[in-house]
Amino acid sequence: MKWTNRIKASMRAAAAAWKGVTFDFSSWFGRKFWGIDNSKLATNETIFSVISRLANTLSSLPLKLYKDFDTEMSQTADVLINSPNPNMSGFDLINKLEVSRNETGNGYAVIGRDIRMQVESITPIDATYVTPFINADDSELWYEVHAADNTYYIHNMNMIHVKHITGSSRWKGINPLSVLGNTLKYDKAVQEFSLSEMQKKDSFILKYGTNVDNDKRQKIIDDLKRFYQENGGILFREPGVEIDEIERKYFASDTLASERITRSRVANVFNVPVSFLNDTEGQGYSSNEQMMIQFVQMALTPIVRQYEQEFNRKLLTPDERRRGYYFKFNLGGLLRGDTAARTQFYQVMLRGGGMEPDEVRRLEDLPPKGGAAAQLWVSGDLYPIDMDPTQRKGVKTGDKTE
Repeated sequence: MKWTNRIKASMRAAAAAWKGVTFDFSSWFGRKFWGIDNSKLATNETIFSVISRLANTLSSLPLKLYKDFDTEMSQTADVLINSPNPNMSGFDLINKLEVSRNETGNGYAVIGRDIRMQVESITPIDATYVTPFINADDSELWYEVHAADNTYYIHNMNMIHVKHITGSSRWKGINPLSVLGNTLKYDKAVQEFSLSEMQKKDSFILKYGTNVDNDKRQKIIDDLKRFYQENGGILFREPGVEIDEIERKYFASDTLASERITRSRVANVFNVPVSFLNDTEGQGYSSNEQMMIQFVQMALTPIVRQYEQEFNRKLLTPDERRRGYYFKFNLGGLLRGDTAARTQFYQVMLRGGGMEPDEVRRLEDLPPKGGAAAQLWVSGDLYPIDMDPTQRKGVKTGDKTE
């Protein structure tokens, strides 16, 4: 079966399953299927922090459709960037996909197409109820989706799938929270123990010189509690009575050490600098720029590349890709550094003919000026890069110096 026929067949199967030609997946939004909430983000502050930072950073990056190096706009680009479906913006789509990818190992979104096979909606769905498999009939990747009312099958070209690493025989990404299972259990146990110790009331051992019966013992205890509460925790020891406080085995340093271990392991699994989790011990970055370079290189670049490949392969036609169209996130804003570093970089690029003044203005969110600002210049000081060198001041031409 030809590629186009397979896509059409899969689209007919999908269209028969979903509600109407507008592909209304509104009942799929959120984390709940059959009323079950599978979210783990609310159980650990460190996990919530790293996932929210990754998702917010990625969804805040500028995403554009390019043809060669020029920006373009099409129906597909407008859907992806501005209005993926009637209920969310492009920011929400990327944010939900990235949260799901980090919470479950996989993020899914169904691509809805109109009668002309043009993209008209992109709707994220709960990863818990999606199972990828290779169909024995055509040896292609399909997705089995278990919804509340039925089971649906979607071809891979109609499903955006972003994931964590997989093995050679796996199509589902490995859940990072499962990798951190023992770490999270240990951290939770330490927190619960520390909290229980801090919540314990002060306890004392009373020693009397003689034996007392039960009634008198209860009166002594009640009188001790009353006196303790009414006098701000002050106790007076009577002759023949010894009062010893029962020591509590809580040490704040134990909790801090446990939290530091947890942050370190979470940072390793999600490939982010541990300083992103507010742990600066042992970190020696000379500038914010170096820290961001590490973050972009180790964490963001592979993630961004995966999203770009999914969008290019499944939202653009082969003909559009051959003509030079591609989606791209702009990571430049994260690598711009501080004012001094940017100024030095711009000076070198401008004086060496590497950038136009208008390109610098765009990077600084300033409007282009056009004219000479849209030309490349070289220091000399400064000339248009295509100017005849003999026209420059101080250049000898024959017997005279201009």
